[in-house]
Amino acid sequence: MIKAIFLDIDGTMVSFNTHVISQRTCEALDKVRKNGIKVFVASGRHKTAINNLGNAQFDGYMTLNGGLCYADHNELIYKRAIDKKDIHAILDYSDKHPLPMMFVKEHTLGLNFIREDVTAMQEQLDFVNVPIVDLHSWADDEVMQLIAFFPIEKQEDVMRVIPGCDSARWSPLFSDVVPHGSSKQVGVDKMIEYFGIGIDETMAFGDGGNDIPMLEHTGIGVAMGNAEDKVKQSADFVTRSVDEEGIEYALKHFGII
Repeated sequence: MIKAIFLDIDGTMVSFNTHVISQRTCEALDKVRKNGIKVFVASGRHKTAINNLGNAQFDGYMTLNGGLCYADHNELIYKRAIDKKDIHAILDYSDKHPLPMMFVKEHTLGLNFIREDVTAMQEQLDFVNVPIVDLHSWADDEVMQLIAFFPIEKQEDVMRVIPGCDSARWSPLFSDVVPHGSSKQVGVDKMIEYFGIGIDETMAFGDGGNDIPMLEHTGIGVAMGNAEDKVKQSADFVTRSVDEEGIEYALKHFGII
């Protein structure tokens, strides 16, 4: 019996075309919660950057690819920061090879500078405005995640600079850089431990590469119809696309609603 459902945001609950969650998805998730099943956000976004879920209600938020987890809205149950050695190293690298980056802390985000790929991401995701700051002034703060703008062919070079980190890439424009070993799988485990739910009682929905650990780990992993092939291969079931009400379709397929 499913007792908890974890859902990615972009490309899963929210269409890249509309930038909002559909009414039918909201109604489906409301039915799930009325049936006594807990529903959790599972996103690479920071809480302050979640601006596209309308009035949908959730029992918790797994943010920053598992790096910051909250019960309900505000009760922090888990956090993990990037090693400061890696923060200093990526800043030194960016001084020599200018690299647009967002530093994501527990309560705020900051961006060093804007380039075409940053603007493209902001438009694609209808992303919140992030202030331009001197990231060197944040070097000794707790930074939970970097959003670093570099192409896939540069990934090996960049990640070599920060050996204590992993790339949770789900876009060709940028990568979510997280502490080594941090993932949505870890976030799922922290959430279900807090709520006393077994892993075999969980279900997850996703469409991007950063969702694969979660889809492979939960009791039922559902890939959206618009997901990449490698994501679909990691899932137990492939539903319709986000623009075809894929969440509602899968919940009915499995008898959840």
